[in-house]
Amino acid sequence: MRHSVNRPPTPDVSDEQEPQHSLPDVINIKMIESGEKERLMELLRERLTECGWKEEMKTLCRAYIKKEGRDNVTLDDLIQAITLKGRAAVPASVKAELLQRIQSFLVSAAL
Repeated sequence: MRHSVNRPPTPDVSDEQEPQHSLPDVINIKMIESGEKERLMELLRERLTECGWKEEMKTLCRAYIKKEGRDNVTLDDLIQAITLKGRAAVPASVKAELLQRIQSFLVSAAL
């Protein structure tokens, strides 16, 4: 192979293989392509609103802002302050329903 000063060497054909994706990457790609990921996100939004999680998070945010002072809080601060509490506050029934839907998708997609 001949190299040029102005351009890099031309790769061999064997170098142009598609990158290998991990299983979670493949699942994510399939869920996006099928539209299942958006349906699951909508279901999650509905369930979190129904169980009062959304209002609980609003209350936590307001309390944090009141405690720290409105001018002293950034969005990053707020996210860092409530993320762990928010994840812990998601009801087990909502998590179980989403897990069931994901498992059903994987079976139907034969992954």
